[in-house]
Amino acid sequence: MRERPAVPAWVLLAAVVVTLCAVDLAWTAVDSGPSSASLTRVPPVIEVCLLALAVAVAQAVGVRWRRRAEAAAAAAAVAEVEADRLLKAIDSTSAVIYMRDKDGRYLLVNRQYEQLFDVRRADIIGLTDHDLFPKEMADDFRANDLKALAHGAPLQMEEIAPHPDGPHTYITVKYPITDLAGQASAICGISTDITALKRAEERERRLNTELEARVRSRTAELEASTRELDAFAYSVSHDLRAPLRAVAGFSEVLLEEYMDQLDKPGKDYLRRVVAATERMGQLIDDLLNLSRASRAELTRQPVELSAIARRVIADLALTGPPRPLSELDVTIEEDLRAVCDPALLELVLRNLVSNAWKFSAKRDKPRLHFGSVQQDGTHAYFVADNGAGFDPRYAEKLFVPFQRLHTVEDFPGSGIGLAIVARIIARHGGRVWAQSSPGNGAVFYFTLPEHPDHSDHADDADHAEAAAPEEGTAP
Repeated sequence: MRERPAVPAWVLLAAVVVTLCAVDLAWTAVDSGPSSASLTRVPPVIEVCLLALAVAVAQAVGVRWRRRAEAAAAAAAVAEVEADRLLKAIDSTSAVIYMRDKDGRYLLVNRQYEQLFDVRRADIIGLTDHDLFPKEMADDFRANDLKALAHGAPLQMEEIAPHPDGPHTYITVKYPITDLAGQASAICGISTDITALKRAEERERRLNTELEARVRSRTAELEASTRELDAFAYSVSHDLRAPLRAVAGFSEVLLEEYMDQLDKPGKDYLRRVVAATERMGQLIDDLLNLSRASRAELTRQPVELSAIARRVIADLALTGPPRPLSELDVTIEEDLRAVCDPALLELVLRNLVSNAWKFSAKRDKPRLHFGSVQQDGTHAYFVADNGAGFDPRYAEKLFVPFQRLHTVEDFPGSGIGLAIVARIIARHGGRVWAQSSPGNGAVFYFTLPEHPDHSDHADDADHAEAAAPEEGTAP
């Protein structure tokens, strides 16, 4: 059931007064009859009631105004508490916060603003940026204020402000504050100091500039070294080969035409000279191959490695291998493919296969296997043999030029072949490593990126990381 609204007291009092007046008038009319005097005279009871009514109305109005004043005072107190809480909140932040009216006069600043510019809040109210900062800087601040007011929404910008240790850069967000009519009446700004970040970026930019300069200088030095290496390679290829061919040729003539005039030691000496010239020729070839592996431009394309391996073995069979091809158990997996430089990968397989052939030649049943395997989620190719093997403690020396784990008398060679392999694989962005033990053969693994980025990788002479041996399972 709905509750009836309460009737105000003054309304009840007025009703009583009206009732009394009506009774009094009726009584007067009955008692003395109608007359002009009795009609104009106001009975005392009515005067009393009217006075009481006036007092009641005045009291009711006073109570209402007092309640309104009390409500306004309470609202003002609440607003003051909220304003104090808001001021404490903006004072506790590390950002610079301020508020200016449409004419640019300060209405509010937080404590961070006071500390930054060494001013008191009470002293800055009513001032403008032109009263506080140099004209050019103040003009920029004012222009940004007007831009935010015209934009009608928050606007972000960079601003420069003075500081004891020099100008500081701030990221500032400015947004207009509207009145009850929806019109922009003030502008509020929140600025965050990003000077440390800017200075770090500048240091990084200077370092990058210096690094680029050093890279250009280093590149120029490398280009000069490359030209010198090219000249050396040309000299090796032409100037050294001519006298070497002469020594070998005259030695062979002596062995053929003057065989009867030489004693046994003389013949042995000449044979040693011929063998030495052959080794020197092979060394020159290997040095040129190493140079080519380091500097030749990569031409990547899909290549069938299985076909290259078969061609390499066929070529080796024609050049006088340690054992006839018929005595070698050769296994080449079919359809092994990769994206690589075909000429350089042929050089890789030629070195690995010839090594396997050479080091397994002393076995009763020499074996050579070219295949592929998955290791740690990576597709790796391998060349395996059942030859002499090597001590795994010295595996890192295998890929360094002129480092040997066997004597020339046991296994002839220049000591450069595996360095060529490591250089080529590293330039392709792959890795190479070996696994072995003495007398149990060796396995040489190498990887090639499945999706090369077509960039020529930098390659140092030793490529320690590329040549580092890893644990694996030999096939």
